[in-house]
Amino acid sequence: MRIASPYKNILVTGGCGFCGSAFVCFVVDSAPDVHVTVLDKLAYAADLDSIAGLSKDGVELVVGDVCDSNLLERLVPGHDAIVHYAAESHNDNSIADPAPFIATNIEGTYTLLQAARAFNVRFHHISTDEVFGDLALDDPRKFTEESPYRPSSPYSSSKAASDMLVRAWSRTYGLKATISNCCNNYGPHQHSEKFIPHSIACIQRGERPKLYGDGLNVRDWIHVEDHARAVWSILTKGAVGETYLIGAN
Repeated sequence: MRIASPYKNILVTGGCGFCGSAFVCFVVDSAPDVHVTVLDKLAYAADLDSIAGLSKDGVELVVGDVCDSNLLERLVPGHDAIVHYAAESHNDNSIADPAPFIATNIEGTYTLLQAARAFNVRFHHISTDEVFGDLALDDPRKFTEESPYRPSSPYSSSKAASDMLVRAWSRTYGLKATISNCCNNYGPHQHSEKFIPHSIACIQRGERPKLYGDGLNVRDWIHVEDHARAVWSILTKGAVGETYLIGAN
């Protein structure tokens, strides 16, 4: 189904990653009049095949880093929206080496915010529910937009920091920005390090899947295409300055 768009040129950072590529495919399929520029540094979790079949007329790939301010000064003008998916996102990796998470998730977000501010571009920031920490297993509450931040890993802390930067740039500089905090995603093209594909691979090899702790933790999971649709709704209908939680219940 074709949908109308208030935007003509969208820049998607991390558009070769799992969630970012799903959003790019959604836009190309649903709003073919929109041109998408994908900015991706093609780190280990990127998958060029995830956007390989898309029309070259509708999608342009730029290989580069969101921390590169000179690149952004050349790239951002001419776009009317930025959707910021680019992030280091694997908790275990952040514990082993926090440095890439600080660089991409905090410095990269800052650099993008400065470019969006300089060229007056609508900005949507993709974040995670992990910034809110944990709830007790028998706790009937759910996270809301008002939940306090309680990040517990270098990854979730770096995303919490990037959320705060977006809020500051919106309030202090009037940047037209929104944030979405989403639960766990699953679906096609997900990297093998993630829980569901890793567990499937273990079963295929005849191995027992590994669980954290005592195996009683509960997480909400959403299909990556449903996440993409939710982001589009926020980008096109969301109130500037607001935070939206995305989940599947």
